[in-house]
Amino acid sequence: MIKYLFENVSGDLWALFGAGLAFFLSGIGSSIGVGIAGGAAAGVVAEDSDKFVPCMILEALPSTQAIYGFVVAFLISGNIGGLNLEQGLGFLMAALPAGIVGLVSAIYQGKVSAASIGIVARRSEDMVKGVIFALMVELFAIFGLLISIILIGQVPV
Repeated sequence: MIKYLFENVSGDLWALFGAGLAFFLSGIGSSIGVGIAGGAAAGVVAEDSDKFVPCMILEALPSTQAIYGFVVAFLISGNIGGLNLEQGLGFLMAALPAGIVGLVSAIYQGKVSAASIGIVARRSEDMVKGVIFALMVELFAIFGLLISIILIGQVPV
């Protein structure tokens, strides 16, 4: 089976698989992270609807990982067309940092955002502190995106 995959699947299909994985994994992470933060936000807004905007900002932060996965998928898909096996596998490997790091960091960013929404519940004026906490997790997703972009650039096309 493994031998068949490497002998009979074109480089274009491997690259497509990588592009899909980049968005699929980061999108799942973002969905989970936004869901975690959204649950906390709904509770706070139910008590005080004036806190909707700061809660919504904190809830939206984990969605950026899906954007990073989309960017990587877009960059890879722009190279598809007559790729050999080595090139296709190169694009697949290039997709993994943004996809995997995006998956994990979005979930943890959702947890940090949910805790930061607790800050907003008590002191709306301290929202920026919560955003900074959540952005610390974002940094790792940005690293994953950058590594994926660097690796995409290294695939000889």
